Formats: sequence, structure tokens, C-alpha cells
Amino acid sequence: MTLLPGRTDQLSRMEDARRQTQRQLDLINRQIIRKMTALIPQLSPKRIAYRRGKPPDPSAFLERYRSNLAALTAERQPEIDALSRKLARQDAAIELLRAKRSRTYAAAA
Repeated sequence: MTLLPGRTDQLSRMEDARRQTQRQLDLINRQIIRKMTALIPQLSPKRIAYRRGKPPDPSAFLERYRSNLAALTAERQPEIDALSRKLARQDAAIELLRAKRSRTYAAAA
């Protein structure tokens, strides 16, 4: 029965590491959103009068927004991919440890 507290500590450490990795991934997403929010005023067209009664094209703004978002995301993509892979490995390891732990409890009962 001495293995159970060690496994509980190990599970706790693994879950803490997973939360830290998730925080890093969330931080990157917030940084991208913050940069995009700062760029929005530059993306909107200048306030000029309609040309020949033609209204400004709203899809042009969306196109500029999407292209800038893709560029910012592409800059951070290697980091995002590495953290996503790490998160997946951590999730798998935590599930494996939980399964081992539940089998140990079932065998002890």
C-alpha cells in the first residue's frame, strides 16, 4: 500500500504540469488576440465618401482581418504545435496513471 501515496503525488504533479502547459497555450492565444485587437483600427478602410454611390465592401475588411490573423498565427505555429503535442502526451500519461491507480484500488478491495 505504500505505492498509492506516491502515485497520488505523481498524479498531482502531472496534473500541475498539464495545467501549466495549458496556461502557456492560452497565453499564446491571448497574445495573438491582443495583437489582432490592436490591428483592427488599421484594417478598417479610411472614411471617405462613396464613389459613384458605391458603398464600401465589408468583405474586404474581413479578408484583411483573416490574412493578418493567419500571419500572426503562422508566426507562433511551431510553438502552438509543440505545446499541443506536449498537452496530448500529458493527457495520455495522466489517463494511463489514473487507469493504473483504479486497477490498484480495485485489486486492494
